[in-house]
Order: sequence, then structure tokens, then C-alpha cells
Amino acid sequence: MRIVIQRVSSAHVDVDGQTVGSIDHGLLALVGISHKDTSMQVAWMAEKILALRIFPDDDRKMNLSIKETGGGILLVSQFTLYGDVSKGTRPSFVDAARPEHAQPLFDELVKRVHDLSRDAPSPISIATGVFGAMMDVHLVNNGPVTILLER
Repeated sequence: MRIVIQRVSSAHVDVDGQTVGSIDHGLLALVGISHKDTSMQVAWMAEKILALRIFPDDDRKMNLSIKETGGGILLVSQFTLYGDVSKGTRPSFVDAARPEHAQPLFDELVKRVHDLSRDAPSPISIATGVFGAMMDVHLVNNGPVTILLER
């Protein structure tokens, strides 16, 4: 599983011109799932997303997690994270999971993140894109801060 995490001032996802998910400040998570992934990777990723200390403290050091700062998490499925261009220039997606494998794992990730966020001292809203849809993702990267998680 690969997830690109971006700390954002705001983010939203549009499908066919309609906003389907949006957050104010928080995290945008672009989620790629491989055919080898299982619930084990999902559990690790959910915990890691909520625990990442990439928000500034009073001394402007990245020391706080979203659980401490509150905000939102926007989760967006993105199979192209498994695009392999090591041979040629047209990406091969053989490592990306087929939708029938990826969608249940993506849904499980959303549920786990939601469940784990409930005990946060600061409220966290959870939003998503639409699995398998052509989406326009809009974001204002704050920092910029971008982290690649892989498991």
C-alpha cells in the first residue's frame, strides 16, 4: 500500500462538477492499493495517518498529529500510485489491485481512520472521493508538507 499524505489548508474532490468530499485544514491522503495488500497494511496505515507528527507546535516545529490539532482527513483512492515506468514511458499498472480487491480495502481504511479518530481530543472530520470515479482533486498544500507512506 502506498499513501501520499499532504498537509493542507483546504482540499476538496469534485466528480462531474459536484463536490463529493471536502475538508478545511488537515490531511489529504492519496491511497494506492496493490494486489498484495491485506487488512494488515490497512491497520498500519490508519494508525500511521492519525499519528504522523507533521503539524507545527507553538515553536513552529513539526511535533503535533492531527489527533492533537483537529481538522479533517480527505481520503482519495488513486491506483496510479502503482504506475511503473521503469520500462518505457507508458505506465504499467500490473501492481495495482483490481477494483474488486482494492475497494473493500479502501472502504476498510476509511472505516478504521474514522473509528480511530473518535478518541482524538480534537474533532476530526473524515471525507472521501468516489472510488473508481474520474475525480478533480483541489488542494492547498500547507508548508508544503508531503510524506510518502509505504507498507
